[in-house]
Amino acid sequence: MEITPEFFVMLWGQLCWPLIRLLIFISIGLIVANLIEALNWTRWIASLARPLVRLGNMSNTAGASFSMAIFSGVAANTLLAEAYDKKQLSRKELILANLFNSLPTYFVHLPTIFFITVPLIHGAAFIYISITLGAAVLRTGLIVVISRLILPKPDISASPHETTENKGIDWQGAWQKSWKRFKRRIRKIIKFTVPIYIIIFIVHRIGYFRELEELAAGYLAWIPWLSPQAMGIITLHLAAELTAGLAAAGALLQQGALSQREIILALLVGNILSSPLRAFRHQFPYYAGIFKPRVAAQLIVCSQSFRVISLIMVGLIYYYLTL
Repeated sequence: MEITPEFFVMLWGQLCWPLIRLLIFISIGLIVANLIEALNWTRWIASLARPLVRLGNMSNTAGASFSMAIFSGVAANTLLAEAYDKKQLSRKELILANLFNSLPTYFVHLPTIFFITVPLIHGAAFIYISITLGAAVLRTGLIVVISRLILPKPDISASPHETTENKGIDWQGAWQKSWKRFKRRIRKIIKFTVPIYIIIFIVHRIGYFRELEELAAGYLAWIPWLSPQAMGIITLHLAAELTAGLAAAGALLQQGALSQREIILALLVGNILSSPLRAFRHQFPYYAGIFKPRVAAQLIVCSQSFRVISLIMVGLIYYYLTL
């Protein structure tokens, strides 16, 4: 590869700045999570999701993570990682708590999805979003049921470190404690996140992920209702990004080449096939910094498997209801 000024511009725009921005967001989430723990606010934040937490026999940490995920997925996962490292969460509850955050995590991305889909596929966007939202609600509901069945009922009495005393908040002490933890943990995060991010960037640049996505698109002929036009939407969804598939879907819908139902089903198939690889590509670098790499891989596999299953279930309901 020839080293030119354009190469350095590409390197900064596609590797250096995104990596710096990722580390900034991770740092903010880490500081917030440490402050919340140092100030003993976990129990108070968890009260926002208390009905679901109690129903699922989950801890205050899981509830606080659920509430925080509405604003910051990084902060929510950092809170879980801190509790897991201190043996306050078992591996089982860690996985369940991470899956429990499906609904608030969905709402974080909902405005972006809404303002991309509506201009391109118009009325079909509301159905598509409703289906994906239904899948997120289904995931969270199932996790509550599963957690209630397999997790022991927690002791509802406050632990000593969770008890809020009616004294002034020691902000200085909390900040010093948080900063000390932050410095210790950010070194580990950088140690894992930076090299993994660079490796995934290189693998992506040489086209490995694109080859996998195109290979997946080539094995869709067995689906009887997929027309060549629908296959085009799915291929673009896999080989490019969501916007490319939506743009193709919008054009075909406008021309009357595909019905609204076919457009929605094609987008769902593209979503199901493309999400696991993209989640690994985008989430694994920072997950491996927050959690241990092995735990990070396990969390991503579990969350994406559960996501795919829920989308298939809700998609099948829509398919049969619209026959």
